Amino acid sequence: MQTTKTKLLPIQGFRKETFSKVTLSKSLLLAIALTALSYNQAKAQFTLTGQLRPRTELRDGQGTLQKKGDDAALFTSQRARLNAGFTGYRFKVFMALQDVRVWGQDQSSVNKTTTEANNGLMLHEAWGEIILNDTVSKIKNLSLKIGRQEIAYDDQKVIGGLDWLQQARRHDAIVLKFANKGWIADIGAAFNQNKEANVSTVYNGIPTAYGAGTNGIGTMYKSFQYAYVGKKFFFGDLSFLFFKDDFNKYTNVAAVKTPVQGVWSRTTTGLYYNANLTRKINLTGSYYYQGGRNKDGRVLSANLASITSTVQVSRKLFVSPGIDYLSGTDGTKAVTADSRSNLFDPLYGTPHKFWGGMDYFYAANGFGSQGLMNYFLKAKYNAKDNLIFFAELHGFEAANKVSNGAGGTQTSYLGTELDLKMSYNFTKLINIEAGYSYMKATNTMASAQVKNVSNANLSPQWAYVTLNIKPDFFAKK
Repeated sequence: MQTTKTKLLPIQGFRKETFSKVTLSKSLLLAIALTALSYNQAKAQFTLTGQLRPRTELRDGQGTLQKKGDDAALFTSQRARLNAGFTGYRFKVFMALQDVRVWGQDQSSVNKTTTEANNGLMLHEAWGEIILNDTVSKIKNLSLKIGRQEIAYDDQKVIGGLDWLQQARRHDAIVLKFANKGWIADIGAAFNQNKEANVSTVYNGIPTAYGAGTNGIGTMYKSFQYAYVGKKFFFGDLSFLFFKDDFNKYTNVAAVKTPVQGVWSRTTTGLYYNANLTRKINLTGSYYYQGGRNKDGRVLSANLASITSTVQVSRKLFVSPGIDYLSGTDGTKAVTADSRSNLFDPLYGTPHKFWGGMDYFYAANGFGSQGLMNYFLKAKYNAKDNLIFFAELHGFEAANKVSNGAGGTQTSYLGTELDLKMSYNFTKLINIEAGYSYMKATNTMASAQVKNVSNANLSPQWAYVTLNIKPDFFAKK
């Protein structure tokens, strides 16, 4: 059988030289496309964001009562952050460089470094995370996060980042993290020292330039260990926390505290839940118990209980009544080194979020040892997609008896506070927030057993305006 060969004829007008040029052009375009794709992938691994947050405040008794006749304070503080992150094969690294200062605290024409007392430039976060499970593992995540980092859980009542404070809060710690099928489990630890040394040293938890802590505790922990377990259910979230923090022992001679070897350990154990009862009713609550010994070595037995209900009244309006209880010590009984303390300390949470915008309770300034009852009603109104109004009404009462200093007691009611706030998103990256707070305090609030301010102004107020710009330097235009 004879086979017929078919001769392929060249396409008219398409010469060999043209074919070579087209092939070369396609190859060049393909190379450019692959280069661009590789660049985009590399860029996706590296993130660079920032934040500029100036805040102007008018303080007329914010944080603590002022004396009558004292002038109000007016100032602008500013946070500037540069956040850099990189994700590689089975690892992540992140760093946040932060500068916090008050306008005018540095001379405008002198190259002067801000002192530690004025906060200034610092490394807010610097951590690396190693992914322990490989890409074919059935576990969603198993990793080890090491370095300076923010630690926050649930509603941040006891463990939070305290973002309201310009300096915020961070910890030098190591955390083993697990996540799979709705379960979350973290185990963390920290161990502090003042400096490098060749021999064992005693940790001084009271830095020389500033008061440690933002809850009036006045000292840093020597170490901590904790375990957190959470689970997402169809009805909401449920979690468990165990947290132990250790404080260096000290001797107290002639009112001079000298750190010595050894620690006093405090434990906090509790539950948090967030449940959707119906489509329009949400219930949030928590309970924590503190035992062991506090930072001063006193035996501790204290508790916190909280419950909040959020009801969607309409498409735009939400209201949230609730109550917080933090135990305290009977103010009519003498306090000795051997007496039991019932004062609950909300650890390293975010008090500004829960106990009034004016920060009278569990913030930088302590307010007494009688504990707190906080009755509140909160409202949120979504006027527009980019405009939200908030209102909070708090009634504050001591959770235990308050001594009058003469063997008797005085009223336990401390004051009523009204907080108003407006949040407006100018763009996706620019937010403007303004607030005003007013408190009607009682004489008990100003008494020596609580705030200890004589001839106090019992009608303090506070106002602020914040501009928050958060650029993403690699975002698409």
